[in-house]
Amino acid sequence: MKLGIRLHAAQAMFFDRAKVLAAADRATRQVLGKFGAFVRTTARHSIRKRRGASAPGSPPSSHTGLLKRFIFFGYDADQRSVVIGPAQLHTATEAPAVLEYGGTTLLEQGKKRPRRRVRIAARPYMGPAFEQEKPQLPALWRESVSG
Repeated sequence: MKLGIRLHAAQAMFFDRAKVLAAADRATRQVLGKFGAFVRTTARHSIRKRRGASAPGSPPSSHTGLLKRFIFFGYDADQRSVVIGPAQLHTATEAPAVLEYGGTTLLEQGKKRPRRRVRIAARPYMGPAFEQEKPQLPALWRESVSG
């Protein structure tokens, strides 16, 4: 009988590996999901609706609202990471990436005028949103794993 009590006490001193890993995975999914939502919201709020183009170096203007509506985030279970950014809306253009980093893209000018390549200065919105929200990560991780 004493041996059974000692064995149970010894087992209680060790972690249940499966339970710890499951809790860590659940916490990772929750923390990165919250972080993705915060970055997405910050990026959306940085894009203002206005008629003219924004100044280079500042977040882009929203003329139709598509860019703001098509910023998403998702948890990548294989990489244990979160992917945050705009969806590609049109296959003939690289608009979301060109807005963030600068470069050239095709400009639609209407039915009667042909498309033309234009150079666009960077108007970052995702990078600054990420940097603004990054200091919140330690607080999100604090006490995120509970048994």
